[in-house]
Amino acid sequence: MAEIREELEYTETHEWVKREGKRVRIGVTDYAQQNLTDVVYVDLPQVGKEIKKGEILASIESVKSVSDVYAPVSGKVVEVNSRLNDEPELINKSPYDDGWLVVIELAEEPEGLIDAEAYKKITEQQ
Repeated sequence: MAEIREELEYTETHEWVKREGKRVRIGVTDYAQQNLTDVVYVDLPQVGKEIKKGEILASIESVKSVSDVYAPVSGKVVEVNSRLNDEPELINKSPYDDGWLVVIELAEEPEGLIDAEAYKKITEQQ
């Protein structure tokens, strides 16, 4: 069973969001990484890139497929997890801690994020 952390917010497309003041840290959920299987490459955006909610934020390549990660918020990319360039498997080993993808400075208050309980229901239906 996938780990779902209570303190995070989620999207129906399996991204997690951790609020850090006017910024949010974003990654893919434990459920997502289990379905991806072994991650071999991550294509992250450039720092400074303006991103709109719903746009493709990153791509994750696994031995099985390539999956897009969608931006759960709008804003500017202010940090990327460069460790993933050499250690993409961190997404599998530690999706909520070491395997985060980006930090975005919010352009507006996030809308449409769901809590852990609602996200758990989504994963149980899939």
